[in-house]
Amino acid sequence: MSHGLIWLPLLVIFPLITALGWLERRRQNLFRTWAEGAELSKLDDCGGARLIDGTIAWSVFESGKLNEIGRFEVKGLDQVDLLALGSGEAPLTEEAQGACRLRLMGGGRQADVPFADAERARRWRDQLMSRSRCEL
Repeated sequence: MSHGLIWLPLLVIFPLITALGWLERRRQNLFRTWAEGAELSKLDDCGGARLIDGTIAWSVFESGKLNEIGRFEVKGLDQVDLLALGSGEAPLTEEAQGACRLRLMGGGRQADVPFADAERARRWRDQLMSRSRCEL
């Protein structure tokens, strides 16, 4: 009887882990299709982003699909700032890690692209600024 009680939690945990793995695989396949042909792309806990034909688009995974929540033209990009994700307008220091956002500014517009990793956001910032200079 006691051996049976030991296996009971495993019978609950294994199907749960399998379901979560299936959802993650589905999310990655949707992103792979969405980002096909992108010059630059990312998928993390905050969502996905891609750069195609001079346009940055970002999305979130909701209800089994990627919902696009914003777009920005790279040729209109004047400045890219790295800001903390949840603390207003606080700029992120170069040593900081964790969740953050890229603030894209240009052409009288601004937009925030969320990132789960500050290091990846820094690489994106550098690449976006070099591409915006090339398109001027």
